[in-house]
Amino acid sequence: MGGSDQWGNIVSGVDLIRRTDQKTVYGLTTPLITTASGAKMGKSAAGAVWLSPDKLGAYPYWQFWRNTEDADVGRFLRLFTDIPLPEIARLEALGGAEINDAKIVLATAATAMVHGQAAADAAAETARAVFSGQAAEGLPVVEIPAAEFGAGLPAFALFAKAGLAASNGEARRLIRGGGARLDDVVIADEATVIAPKAEMKLSAGKKQHVLVKVEG
Repeated sequence: MGGSDQWGNIVSGVDLIRRTDQKTVYGLTTPLITTASGAKMGKSAAGAVWLSPDKLGAYPYWQFWRNTEDADVGRFLRLFTDIPLPEIARLEALGGAEINDAKIVLATAATAMVHGQAAADAAAETARAVFSGQAAEGLPVVEIPAAEFGAGLPAFALFAKAGLAASNGEARRLIRGGGARLDDVVIADEATVIAPKAEMKLSAGKKQHVLVKVEG
């Protein structure tokens, strides 16, 4: 059993069992889940999520579903929640900015199924607070030892170390594009040295936020 992209491996396994054990077995594939843009949803895809809270907390899990493309909202509500179909039909019919309300419902319902209702509600409240510029409580925490921070880190290095960019180069491009913020203030220069302090909120674009804590 596997995704349709594993058809070749499954057929090879069926043939191997036939040759070695002289038995007849069957393979079963299911269609891959893709987004409206055609991107595959899977563990090897960029930005893939984990179900285990040890791998990914409730807030980034909630944010993953909140970032769903408009065209996918109705389908994902049917696939990943147990919301009644008449309510899903109402939600997917929303247009303009109101589609964001449907995305919040999707994110909260999907997160509740994995992390529990309390964690889902807390994630939704954290997102609301972050969007309105309030405190960073509830955000994913990244701990950086004081020894690694030293007297300070270049902004691009800090964003890469915090996981908001896949590499120093990507972090530089993020800052050059005006998408990097420290405590809600835009960082204008990628080489700006960020001095260590107990806590600081880093943001990449409007939807990715972490709370950096300097330890030791």
